[in-house]
Amino acid sequence: MKDDNGIREPMVLLDGVELKLESEAGSVNILKGINLEIAAGDTVSLVGPSGSGKTSMMMLIGGLERQTGGRVVVAGHDLATLDEDGLARFRRDNVGIVFQNFHLVPTMHAMENVAIPVELAGLDNAFDRARAALASVGLDHRLSHYPGQLSGGEQQRVALARAIVAEPRLILADEPTGNLDGGTGDSVIDLLFSLRANHGATLLLITHNPTLAERCGRVIDLQDGLISSDRVTS
Repeated sequence: MKDDNGIREPMVLLDGVELKLESEAGSVNILKGINLEIAAGDTVSLVGPSGSGKTSMMMLIGGLERQTGGRVVVAGHDLATLDEDGLARFRRDNVGIVFQNFHLVPTMHAMENVAIPVELAGLDNAFDRARAALASVGLDHRLSHYPGQLSGGEQQRVALARAIVAEPRLILADEPTGNLDGGTGDSVIDLLFSLRANHGATLLLITHNPTLAERCGRVIDLQDGLISSDRVTS
């Protein structure tokens, strides 16, 4: 992704980003002036204690929350300039999201769940693409199974297939193994990194697991709404 002068633009740019929310107890400053650049194709883990602002920062990057100060630019889009329909199109065309709690539609079988982003993007052969994505996560034998008929690990693999089926430029993963046992979680993470590499996507991963964080090329530590450290892993 280059501008008109041939200069490579970052996939994610946060410039003095602040997030302040109102509560019954008064204003709460969640993010207090975040400056961050993430290059296209990078793998970045976001660590820090609960309540430090990690999920809020990811929500801003995914266009699911609006900042109250500063600028958020993702895949060349200044998100503050987009209305709700524009943000929905931005996510459809650029972002795949994997949540801790799967967020599958319980009344749709696996292939229907995975086909949703393809249909929203107006791409052809939605079910063929969904079938191929499910095969890539080892679930081609579970195409017609509903979420309630799948194990936690299988549901998360469906969620991974849904996140990558439209070949997004950016994958956001918020504690994707938080509800899985250790062995299942490890296999899901191996799959996530493999899928990311195959598609050349940028990955931003929230985790409390230091070993998992070190698998990324860069580790950013968020403390009390501010970046306390930002380092490249060896």
